[in-house]
Amino acid sequence: MDHDRIDHPHAGSGMMAPRDAGASAAVDAPGHASGDGVSRRSVLGAGVAMAALGGAALGAWQDPADAAKPTAVDAKPLRISLAQWSLHKSLFAGAVKPLDFPAVAARDFGILGVEYVNSFYKDVVGTAGFADDLKRRCGDAGVTSVLIMCDGEGALGDPDDAKRAKAVDNHRKWLDLAKHLGCHSIRVNAQSSGERAEQARLSADGLRRLAELAKPLALNVIVENHGGLSSHGDWLAVVMKAVGMDNCGTLPDFGNFYEYDRYQGVKDLMPFAKAVSAKSYDFDAEGSETKIDYPRMLGLVRAAGYSGWVGIEYEGGRLSEPDGIKATRELLARLGCRA
Repeated sequence: MDHDRIDHPHAGSGMMAPRDAGASAAVDAPGHASGDGVSRRSVLGAGVAMAALGGAALGAWQDPADAAKPTAVDAKPLRISLAQWSLHKSLFAGAVKPLDFPAVAARDFGILGVEYVNSFYKDVVGTAGFADDLKRRCGDAGVTSVLIMCDGEGALGDPDDAKRAKAVDNHRKWLDLAKHLGCHSIRVNAQSSGERAEQARLSADGLRRLAELAKPLALNVIVENHGGLSSHGDWLAVVMKAVGMDNCGTLPDFGNFYEYDRYQGVKDLMPFAKAVSAKSYDFDAEGSETKIDYPRMLGLVRAAGYSGWVGIEYEGGRLSEPDGIKATRELLARLGCRA
């Protein structure tokens, strides 16, 4: 999820700088080889080196892009879900009603897994009949509720212990809704302040407390790279290890790394992934994403042994929201994912 700011009304405060979908997606860390030209040279160089070692060594080497497509015996193919944020303009404008989201996903896009954004339900969560109504609509549409993205509920790594505890407690209502709808997770933010190591300690503490609440509900608490230090894959991996709970993991987003190399970031976070966000911005005439190397990304996802949902999160400006969602779905389908 790549919202304008974490302190937008739909998000928590002060975690990240303003985001421009086009500009932010193009930023990579100095010294990291994330551009297409560099990666191709790396592949060619690796191919030459392997050839020098002989046929056996060459046979052991695989272009990362080749791993994007499933094998012939892919028992658990990646499934395509739709992140509600892909329709945020339509939702904020009132053209799509939040309660209609499951039906829209199935009817308009042929997608049967949905990822909610809590911003669109804050006024109704906990009210009589709301959860039952949304669950009924999912059933009518044949849609699976995958997860709820939660923003604006306080910093789980707040240096103030009382505020950190309050942030944990604020997420209870979303855990309850996720359980009722049949989701497997809520997505939260590892938001903190202070020195790097201290932020890791504080965030791990808040996440552990929340994961302990989620455990009896058979729910996961998953963290997206969503600004601040959470957009540094190495830092968030350290936090996951510090939490040390099997129901606390990550949601790697292809686009939200900014100064950190996006491909390294996904590689860092995939060992802990319980969901994946397929961010997209724009497409060329052949239907390839212009800012993110999707074959390479899907190769990293599959190489980690992941076999869950891959959520479309279109954030482009040139194509309409429906056209951007369809273009992303078609690209994922060509790479072996299924709706």
